[in-house]
This record gives sequence, structure tokens and C-alpha cells, in this order.
Amino acid sequence: MARVERNGLAVEASLATFIETRALPGSGTEAEAFWAGFSALIHELGPKNRALLARREALQQAIDQWHISQRGKPHDPAAYVFFLRQIGYLQPEGPDFQIETEGVDPEIAKIPGPQLVVPITNARYALNAANARWGSLYDALYGTDAIGTPPKGPYERGHGARVVARARVFLDEAFPIAGASHADVRRYYVKDGALLIDDLPLMQPAKFAGFKGNPKAPDSVLLVNNGLHVELVFDRAHPIGARDQALLADVVVESAVSAIMDCEDSVACVDAEDKVGAYENWLGLMQGSLTASFDKGGHQVTRRLNEDRTFTAPDGGTKVLKGRALLWVRNVGHLMTNPAILDREGREVPEGLMDAAITVLIAKHDLRRGAGLRNSHHGSVYVVKPKMHGPEEVAFAVETMTRVEAFLGLPANTVKLGIMDEERRTSVNLKECIRAAKHRVAFINTGFLDRTGDEIHTSMEAGAFSRKDFIKRKSWIGAYENQNVDIGLECGLSGRAQIGKGMWAAPDLMAAMLEQKIDHPKAGANCAWVPSPTAATLHALHYHRIDVFAVQRKLAAGGRRSYVETILEIPLASYQKWTPEQVAREVENNAQGILGYVVRWVDQGVGCSKVPDINDVGLMEDRATCRISAQHIANWLHHGVVSAQDVEAAFRKMALVVDRQNAGDPAYVPMAPAYDGVAWNAARDLVFKGRTQPSGYTEPLLHAARLVKKG
Repeated sequence: MARVERNGLAVEASLATFIETRALPGSGTEAEAFWAGFSALIHELGPKNRALLARREALQQAIDQWHISQRGKPHDPAAYVFFLRQIGYLQPEGPDFQIETEGVDPEIAKIPGPQLVVPITNARYALNAANARWGSLYDALYGTDAIGTPPKGPYERGHGARVVARARVFLDEAFPIAGASHADVRRYYVKDGALLIDDLPLMQPAKFAGFKGNPKAPDSVLLVNNGLHVELVFDRAHPIGARDQALLADVVVESAVSAIMDCEDSVACVDAEDKVGAYENWLGLMQGSLTASFDKGGHQVTRRLNEDRTFTAPDGGTKVLKGRALLWVRNVGHLMTNPAILDREGREVPEGLMDAAITVLIAKHDLRRGAGLRNSHHGSVYVVKPKMHGPEEVAFAVETMTRVEAFLGLPANTVKLGIMDEERRTSVNLKECIRAAKHRVAFINTGFLDRTGDEIHTSMEAGAFSRKDFIKRKSWIGAYENQNVDIGLECGLSGRAQIGKGMWAAPDLMAAMLEQKIDHPKAGANCAWVPSPTAATLHALHYHRIDVFAVQRKLAAGGRRSYVETILEIPLASYQKWTPEQVAREVENNAQGILGYVVRWVDQGVGCSKVPDINDVGLMEDRATCRISAQHIANWLHHGVVSAQDVEAAFRKMALVVDRQNAGDPAYVPMAPAYDGVAWNAARDLVFKGRTQPSGYTEPLLHAARLVKKG
């Protein structure tokens, strides 16, 4: 690997070339200023980064020793809380305050809606997510199980009729007509700035937002409800419109209001080659130039960013709506280093510092454009920072961005931070975490998956945990989810920032999502994660049914506040009266998920994918789900619920299942019968070395294995 020297940094040549020939030109930052500032960032903040990680480890050792000292005694919650305060894990909560974040785009502050998370390394997926701002409700209903099993083969008119009927029900709920139903109307037209439907007005005329074409027979009509737009598309030449009495060919729904371009959990970036690929796609998005070509049905298709959408406003003026989701970029956390750059001592640099400098540099291309496919119209850069442990680590992220802004010549607080509330030490200190970023915070989000993995690892020595499904039913999870919203509202995030909820992990189960995920807006969350553009379109229906800001006002007025003590209740298995079959099933389910994910991560570099579970149901898997499964088996192994032989047998049995599930993939390398491949060993290590992994994270072992596989 050829390296070049830049201000005391040994940079792999491919990364240096990308920065100097692709990222810097047009950014307004000179190479000399960038490398000088970047080197100072690494050499001055690198030691702080390492000290924070050492603090994590010291706290974990103290907690481990406390639980060991308490074995055989009934759990004393008060003593536990006192101990956590004594060691500084649980910090005093300061006085009330309101965040002071400025320059936030409306997609973040004012428009509740779905949020996508997508691996930045896949240009096609990144474009799909960015373009998922608008989606066809007809397609989403027809092609999923939302209203029944979707038909295979040619268009099935009966199912299509059910789709149209369901869409009309939605229109009646969100945009009722005075004295009629959308199912019965024959004509939509505009007269004197008002929408008339068979000569009848909307019950709430202000929900008419614009139109395209001739007002007497518009090509489309734009409606708005709870801040989200819906476009009714009319086309007598369209196969659906031709059979519709009102010529309604489609209902296009404003869907993914925002999207996270992920450099972290959903990618497998282990070296300079991988990082350049990620940064190149982010650059294409910020310049508006990213494209992806692929074969679809025997035809070459090129995908690019959608243009904005232009309508005639009710008053006759022009109304322009963004055609793309507002994009965040998720940097990696504080833990990982990357061999792409070495510091003066020959150490790998903290990857989080590298991401901060380079992704914000790239985002300057968007900030400097006066027109075109802009991301932020308010001059902000949006960075999600994951896996932070407590206020000190949030303050470190703030310090990092302050330094980056300075050497890139950006105004203070240009970079807005998203704080992932996914580690236990952040959850129990959330108010102080927000305070540490009160000038920058534009997003807080619960992440049940990583949060559960950290819960298990933090309390590893406390005893055997419940089965995974039962962990979700314990009181701590409800308190955690509620407190995130409660503290966000206390700190003034409503109308200024996103309060988010986590992922729906089953992309094929849209009927279940429609039934259950409405709980997120009902809980006061103004965004929640979905696994696909189609899921975003369907989840958007929930934000039409629920006025999230009204929910937030009610919650804030009610003064609800979950107690930290409830969050600190450890979800241990109180009664371990499991049958051997129940234990085996739990271990096998975990082992199958680990193997199905790790084998693709290590062998093919796929960081997130739909992995069939033990029942062949496709679930979105990333490092967070893998972390839970690995830590859960490690916990049971440590406390004697299962033996090493039991776990080994489960892995070998499940390897056969995973090999069968991947039999149709020509790039797949079976694990059986050799059971000695790089991926196989990495999967086992996640469990058998799980207790010694920092915070139970999977990244160190996965990165090491992937580097071996890449040679």
C-alpha cells in the first residue's frame, strides 16, 4: 500500500488523490489548509479520543466488579444507583434549558415523516433513498402484503381495484370532502384559487396546495396534511387512469422526508479503498452528480437525483417542492481506527475524526451552490454521530466539529449533530448529552438494537438475561423509549429538531408495519426509520393520521417523565425454567442470525442486507442486530445456561441452514463441511470472545476478518 506524507500523516495514496483531486477542488478550501488542520485534529484530539475509550473500559470494569461482589444477594436498586453515581457513570442532571440550534431546514424541524437509512457505499441504494421523498401509493399497496398477498405475473385487476379503493379511503381520511367521498367523484378542478371536487369543496380548503396544468382539468392536484404533501395524478392515457371515473392514475405521497447516508453500521469499510468508495458517493450527492446504471428487465437504466417539483400555487404563483430527501451523513463512532491514515507514531487514526474532516469538507460543495439540486437550503451540514457514551463523548464530538469548521472556513455551528441514544450511559444521562450539544443538536433517536446489545454487555456479570423476545417486554425498554421523547421535549427539540424512533426490520411484512409502526408518531416521535422507499411511502400514512406536533404539545403539557431508575432495571431472567428445547431454539436462532450476516460481511463486504432468519423470513441485519445475538449467547455461555459444546453444535447446525439459504448466490462460499473459513471463525469469535470486546461491539473482529479476506 503506497503512502504519501501530508503534514505528519502517512496517507494511502488513493485516499490522498481523492481528497486532492476530487473533494478539495470547488470546495473553497486549499489543500495546504486542509492537511494542516486535519493533521492538528488527529494529533491533538487523537489522545483525547483514546482517553475517552479508556474511561469507558474503566467504568465497565468497575461495574463488572460491583456485580460480582453482589452475587448471591437480592438486587438493591438504590445501592446500584448510588454506586453508578459514585463512579461517575450516572451524572447529576443540571437545570432546565432549551436547545439553541439555528439554521435548521424544515425537513428536520417542521415536517414529521419517515426516515431512511442506507449504506453510502451502494450508489444505487443511495439514490433510491434520496429520491424516496416521493413515492407511488398505488405501487406500494399493490406490490406488498399491505392489503393482501401481492399477485405474481401480469397486472391483476381485482387486486388493483382493491388498491384504488384503499387509496380512496386514505384520501377520505386525510382530505375529506364536504358531502361526498373521493370514491364517488368524477372531476377535480380549480376555480378562483380553490379546489372543487364535483363542485364540492374540501372540508378544510386550506389543504389544497397547488396544481399542474389547466385548472379546469389539471394534470395533478397537490394537497397537504400535517405538513406532508400528496399529489393526485390524472391521466386518461394511463392504464389505471383510463379505467378510473375521475381519471385518477396515481396517488403520489411525500414519503422519506429525510435520509441518513450511512458510513457506519450498514457498510463494510475497512481500508482506504472502501472509504474512498463511500466518500465518492457522498461527494456525488453533495454535487448533485451521482448516477448509477444497472440492467432492469433487459434494459440499461441510469438513475440520478430527482429534480424539484413545480406547481401552480392556489394564488397563481409558483410553488416549488424538493424532489429529494434531506440528507444526513452518519459518521463512525469514537471506537474504530482505520489503516487508511497513520499518525506520526505510526498508529491508525481514529476513523471518526477522519469521517468528520472529510464528510464535512465534501458537504461544502452543497453549501457553495446557489442553485440546482441543493441538500440544505439553510446552509447546514447534518452529521449523525452514533455509539457515544455519555456527555463527555458528546462534548468531544462537538469539539471535533468546531475544529473542523475552523480549518474548513465554515461559520460556527454549521454542522448539526444527530445524537444516537443507543448506549446505556447516554440514555441515563440524555439531558446532559443534549446540553453538551445544545447549539448543534438537530436529532435524537432511540436505537433499540444497539441499546439492547449495550444493555447485555454492561450488565454481563449481573446474571443470565431473559430470552430476546422477553427482553423487549421488560419495563426498562418502555421507560427508555418514553424518556427519549420526554427529555427531547423538555429541552425544546419540538419544532427545531427531530425526535426519532428505530427501524422496522422486516421489509417484506408491510401489513404488520402498517398495524404497529403508527405507535411511533403516537409516542411523539416526528421521524422513524424504515427499511425501504416503499416502506417510507406506507409509513407516511401514519403521519397523516397522527398530528405529531399536537401529540408533542400534549406530552409536554402533561409533564410525563420516565425515571432513570426504571431504565436501570436489568432485564435478567428471574425464573430460568426453560426447557432444553427452548434454550436450544434461542441459541440456534442467535447463531443463525450471526452466521447469515457475518458470512456476507466478511466474504463479500456487504454491511447490511436482508438476511433470512431461522424461519426464512427476511430481516434487515446490520452490526446492531449482530451485536445483540452475539452478546446474548456470550451471556448465557458465561452464566452456564449453555455449554461451549452446545454453542458449537448450534453453530454447525445453523451453518447448514445458512448454506442452504444462500445456495442461489454464485458468490457465496459454503461454511460446511470444513467449518474453518475466515467468516466462520469470525462468527464464532463474536460469541466466544464476546465478553472481552469493547462494549460488546462487533466491529473490531469483523474489520480484522474482512482485512484478512481482502488480503
